Amino acid sequence: MKDISIPIFSPVDQARALRKEIESAMLDVVSSGVWLNGKWTRQFAKEFAEWCGVKYCIPVANGTDALELAMRALGVGPGDEVITAANAGGYATSACRLVGATPIWVDVRPATLGLDPEQVAPAVTDRTRLIVVTHLYGLLGDVEAIRSAVGSLRRPDIRILEDCAQAHGASRDGRKAGSLGDIAAFSFYPTKNLGALGDAGAVTTDSAELAERVDRLRQYGWTEKYRSSVAGGRNSRIDELQAAILCVKLPFVDRWNARRREVFANYTAGIGAPNSIVGSVHDANVAHMVVMRSTNRSHVRRFLAQAGVGTDIHYPVLDCDQPSQLNLPSRKLPLPVSECARDEILTLPCYPELSDDKIEFVIAAVNAAPSDRFGMGQRQ
Repeated sequence: MKDISIPIFSPVDQARALRKEIESAMLDVVSSGVWLNGKWTRQFAKEFAEWCGVKYCIPVANGTDALELAMRALGVGPGDEVITAANAGGYATSACRLVGATPIWVDVRPATLGLDPEQVAPAVTDRTRLIVVTHLYGLLGDVEAIRSAVGSLRRPDIRILEDCAQAHGASRDGRKAGSLGDIAAFSFYPTKNLGALGDAGAVTTDSAELAERVDRLRQYGWTEKYRSSVAGGRNSRIDELQAAILCVKLPFVDRWNARRREVFANYTAGIGAPNSIVGSVHDANVAHMVVMRSTNRSHVRRFLAQAGVGTDIHYPVLDCDQPSQLNLPSRKLPLPVSECARDEILTLPCYPELSDDKIEFVIAAVNAAPSDRFGMGQRQ
């Protein structure tokens, strides 16, 4: 098997291109002697809120903390039910467990593998308090349709939390991810469309009340120094270094997203049957990942590895099937789309620095892959 020459992600290329700017920002932080809650954190909070089109951004330590603190700020806790998709990597489910809520898993749309609005109403009970809409693979979920479904039930107490970890900059009708729900969570893990050089996250909202609660919760529930008044608080501060790096990168994200869409479009146009790409090209898709469906995934993946092409599966196990979840309170509706997709999805290389010739190489390799274990049906 060849060494992987085309990785699935390559954040080092981005860091190399902005090396001077990043090093300058980092040196400024080191020289300042203020390494937490300094000027860069304030600057990033302001600029990211403006970029997302919301009033408030509260930086935190990572994306999972953002989900948990958003739930706590909404008052979600023991005895409450949270509707979420089962195919989104377990992050929303983990946050539910951290606050003591019960996850309710519902199915997704075949075209996007995002939460299906038609499956929401059947899952609602008198204990439902929250719906998590994960913008999976960079494809914006249909928040408005989900809000409409909740509205038809006359349940204004049910809130919507966006998981935007894979959708920085995705927009529909001029509104970006992070501005569509009651509150939203972001991750800035290094491979994200806006990535730090380590862990970092943020919560966004237009609600002053929710913003204040998250701000208190991220630092021990303090209302003033050493005075904890908000239950459920913890230590979840973004590092000043990461905030500075994110400030450097933010102005480039729209350009990077445009290139990601080009990469996505090339894959969509070039990869032929029986394989297919999840989603389509539009402003609501920032192509965090290019995910292909293949009924012969294991053979295709092995063939690509032999050709030096990196791949991954996002995600190979549904939340409801994870061993850690089997003996905990939960409920799931029928999940035929999620279960079928789980066995077919394969993530291909996608990042702004991926060259056209490498994209063509990957496409050719996918189209040349044998369609069965014996190599029968290989295209010529």
